Amino acid sequence: MKYKENIGIIGHPIGHSKSPVFQQVALNHHNIDETFTAWDVTHEELPNIVKHFRTNDFIASCITLPHKLNIMDHVDILTDTAKKVGAVNWIFNDKGTLTGHNTDCTGFIRSLKDQTGFDPNSKKALIFGAGGASRAIIYGLITSGIKEINITNRTKTNALKIQKDFSNDNTNINVIDFEPSVIDIVAKTSDLLVNTSSMGMTGGPAPDLSPIYSSSINEDIVGYDIVYAPVETPFLKEIKKAGGKTGNGISMLIYQGIEGFEKATGLDAPVELMFEAFRKA
Repeated sequence: MKYKENIGIIGHPIGHSKSPVFQQVALNHHNIDETFTAWDVTHEELPNIVKHFRTNDFIASCITLPHKLNIMDHVDILTDTAKKVGAVNWIFNDKGTLTGHNTDCTGFIRSLKDQTGFDPNSKKALIFGAGGASRAIIYGLITSGIKEINITNRTKTNALKIQKDFSNDNTNINVIDFEPSVIDIVAKTSDLLVNTSSMGMTGGPAPDLSPIYSSSINEDIVGYDIVYAPVETPFLKEIKKAGGKTGNGISMLIYQGIEGFEKATGLDAPVELMFEAFRKA
């Protein structure tokens, strides 16, 4: 396949992505004559589009599933954040040299504070899930001064790897059993609960389930779900039922895109216009 456009997003499948909607608004706002394109790229096609990324006029690409890990082998430079998170969600071109970066971690923190007013500094969090999104969120919390992180996941080995990778002198990171009795005890003493699993996702394996229920949640809790389809997941409904504050992954998606746009263009993103475009999509 021959590629022509100079900025966009790659993934497989990619038809569901809303990134072109709000990114195009930003390009138009600054009179940048480019089309933010969604490229459906399989694993086999990845080397071919990377060649396009190295062409002189190419600007940048957002990276989504399933390429956030594989793309790391195709870039020349990894930022410290991308190295620590272990995933890339943006690539920037500079005269044929490709730099891989991760904006999911800062996008999450910005979204969390914006929606709930929560400051992670010196707080305690319980994380459900141990995949790529979990890594970005945990790194964001650590760099924001979180005091303690507890991770629970069906596959304990994944959580243990995260614990090892993110071990540091300032954060107490623990792995707890994926058992309701254990989760309930830890949740009761937590300030923040974050669901990074697919539980509750429309079209997912468990669309009607929550990893925790209101009887185990304090009323002053903050709950955040990276899932944004549906907008109010079963997990967020349980948080609200307990009286807590909630946030979802919509603004995380937009904020990571805002940082990517600004790094790609060197221009300030029209934040309100981008949010408005997403809401209308």
